[in-house]
Amino acid sequence: MSTLIDGPQPPSAVGSAGARASRLHIPAVPARPGHRSDFGYLSLSAAGALPRPAIDARAADIGELAAGLVRVLDDDHRPVGPWHLPLEPSVLKTGLRHMLLTRAFDRRMQRTHRQGRISFYIQSTGEEAVSVAQAMALRPGDMLFPSYRNQGLFVARGVPLVDLMCQLLSNRGDMCKGRQLPVMYHSGPARIFSISGNLATQYPQAVGWAMAGAIKGEDHIAAAWIGEGSSAEADFHHGLLFASVYRAPVILNVVNNQWAISTFQGFAGGEQQSFAARGPGFGIPGIRVDGNDFLAVHAVTQWAAQRARANHGPTLLELVTYRAEAHSTSDDPSRYRPRDDYQHWPLGDPIERLKQHLILAGHWTESAHQALSAQLEAQVDSSWAEALAQGTPEQGCSLDRGLMFEDVFKDMPEHLRRQRDALAAERG
Repeated sequence: MSTLIDGPQPPSAVGSAGARASRLHIPAVPARPGHRSDFGYLSLSAAGALPRPAIDARAADIGELAAGLVRVLDDDHRPVGPWHLPLEPSVLKTGLRHMLLTRAFDRRMQRTHRQGRISFYIQSTGEEAVSVAQAMALRPGDMLFPSYRNQGLFVARGVPLVDLMCQLLSNRGDMCKGRQLPVMYHSGPARIFSISGNLATQYPQAVGWAMAGAIKGEDHIAAAWIGEGSSAEADFHHGLLFASVYRAPVILNVVNNQWAISTFQGFAGGEQQSFAARGPGFGIPGIRVDGNDFLAVHAVTQWAAQRARANHGPTLLELVTYRAEAHSTSDDPSRYRPRDDYQHWPLGDPIERLKQHLILAGHWTESAHQALSAQLEAQVDSSWAEALAQGTPEQGCSLDRGLMFEDVFKDMPEHLRRQRDALAAERG
């Protein structure tokens, strides 16, 4: 689908042979508000259809993985094909729990914003497997460079919900000490780098961290996440170039959830070829994977991690998913896409798919699922109460103003010491 810009041709635009002037190609959005959802543009592969190459495979030899779509779970929720690496039921149940907790946390924080208790929020509904499956496929010491829709990374690595909630409230427990927009979390103990609103910067930072780790002889790798819209930024290409040249032990993820706020993925180049296909141009393997298939995401991430640890270099992963909710609490998706778009998304819901797979395998039941959901809702409630006890916006800013002088210089300059002391004296 496209639009060609045509119009009256000025005399200078028509050659002596009567040739027409050049025309621009404008990517078209498949469905706008009031239209029927249309995912006919989405290229799918049958579950189990794509091969699983050796970890030392050359990018030039596995181009089909960048064009196709790695899937493990078929339409009946059965695992098939070479990418099916059987996981213990306990591992799958842990993954389901992490995804359910992430969604329960999201729902509660969205309601909290509507109540005016926090100023801003971003949900990850429909994308939980991207974060949870990848975090579980990596080692605890690996360094993560997330986007602002990767709260599942924090959940999977055991960061308490209270810590995330305090950051949203900018209260005494705020890990960022009031210096970051809500949802821009980080965690030193969990090895999760600070989130940046300028998403593409995570790529060169992750590559640099991976290069430094290799120079020091460490065995940890790095992983970074950006959206498909951010792949149009220069930092994306800078990161791939350095990762390719130095074979940095890094996994570079493009989360293609089809929308960069209100801009359809075709405007970032997704109409021409897959985002994973940009990797081979740099000599980097590119793999396009069903981002709503927990088993597929886990298997592909594990393959890329093994490749990086074996000094075979980076991998570019495109995780094909859908942003079920608004871009943020400042966005209204009904203004640019059909209201029920997600209900027609052909790759389904990641939580429901893993749940049905476990039930089919005899490891889970509907009643167990409902009980776990209720338990996690109660956990979110108790965490919120604990976070509120550390201060709320209604109570006024409870952060110590003296914190503004810290964490900038290793040794505080004299002029800042004077300002800090003057502030302390003013407060008595």
